[in-house]
Amino acid sequence: MSAAEDARLAEALIDAARQAGAEAADAIVIGQTSVGIGVADRALEEAERSESLDLGLRVLIGPRQACVSASDPRADTIAEMAARAVAIAREAPEDPYCGLADPADLGPVPDAAALDLVDPAEPPEPARLEDLARAAETAALSVEGVRQVEQASASWGRNRVTLRATNGVAGGHERTSVGVGLSAIAGEGLGRERDFAAETRRHWADLPDAAEIGERAGRRAAAALNPGRPPAGRFPVLYDERVAASLVSHLLSAINGASVARGSSWLSDAMDTAVLPAGLDISENPLIPRGLASRPMDAEGVPARARTLVSDGVLRSWMLDCATARQLGLSTTGNARRGPSAPPQPGATNIRITQGPRSRADLIGQMGTGLIVTSMIGSSINPTTGAYSRGASGFWVENGEIAHPVNEITIAGSLPEMLRSLVPADDADPWRAMSVPSLLVEGLTIGA
Repeated sequence: MSAAEDARLAEALIDAARQAGAEAADAIVIGQTSVGIGVADRALEEAERSESLDLGLRVLIGPRQACVSASDPRADTIAEMAARAVAIAREAPEDPYCGLADPADLGPVPDAAALDLVDPAEPPEPARLEDLARAAETAALSVEGVRQVEQASASWGRNRVTLRATNGVAGGHERTSVGVGLSAIAGEGLGRERDFAAETRRHWADLPDAAEIGERAGRRAAAALNPGRPPAGRFPVLYDERVAASLVSHLLSAINGASVARGSSWLSDAMDTAVLPAGLDISENPLIPRGLASRPMDAEGVPARARTLVSDGVLRSWMLDCATARQLGLSTTGNARRGPSAPPQPGATNIRITQGPRSRADLIGQMGTGLIVTSMIGSSINPTTGAYSRGASGFWVENGEIAHPVNEITIAGSLPEMLRSLVPADDADPWRAMSVPSLLVEGLTIGA
């Protein structure tokens, strides 16, 4: 289907909702096309092509709402969706904060074409993707110590999102993506270690060389061989750029309007107080050209705009959709996200944090003795207190130099204290939706 056909379906959903008795409604249509290739043992393992169409309808009757979804675009299905949604809404519990975006929150939407989210190249032939996957696998297997590639994959996709609402919202955008990923296994028997590398871009021209991605995965797996155990105690911990975004994501979860409105966030009372060291900012920009999380408007039609969440270490804004904004007596920040079967919820787009003046190697030297974390397993985060405990693996550092790999360890601390002690390196990857450099944190408890 095309963007024009998606728009027609969204408008048909709105018309059907009105005819069924809805006082207000919004509709989302999501069309996806994807091609994926997987290679293992130097042979084609899987080849997939899929096309999907999802229709979502939300209807509102007074302070009640209901959402329904389907994947069938026929007229009788659309009529049934509307009738069912209205019937459910009439019996739903009251929610005084639900509703469409207020007119004051709407306005001119940035030009989606200016975001350059669609690669004009034709969809790739499967053979091209297979060549990429094979190149990544060959490069990984060339690394000394690598015995197997679990799978090398290459994929391409195109995604269309169309919104319509009875308050006049009418818009949407398209995005393409291409990616290569690989999981390599080094060593033999019980001494095997696994690691991976993956890259995704909006345009072919921006994708790194597939062999480079494969070699990186192989080197990571080989470097993890023969792990030891670190001593137990309190030590500085360097979150490698690969996993540093997890720390920032914990902060973003705590300033998400859904958590704040429920009173279940450890940052509920922290507005205009220091949550990071002075000099550090966290910004959100959904308008980065070719950004992985870029979009011209949010899922309620609110125009996208760049803004600062944390300024000079001080928390300045929540992430809100319309409902959580009403509950908190504020205005939406344009952070609504939505699938076809549920109402909007707040969520982040492209996130950037201030980088530091020193390199990752400089921070390792500063550590003296401590831990570099390169991967994490499981999570135990208390959302109301910020108590933190996670499984991890990585490398032990002594005298400012990497001594040996470590795995199956636990790191624990307090998120409020951890975030206020962050020291950033200068190695953030600008292509990631959450671009965060390696982060040094003081005084975490390490246990084997």
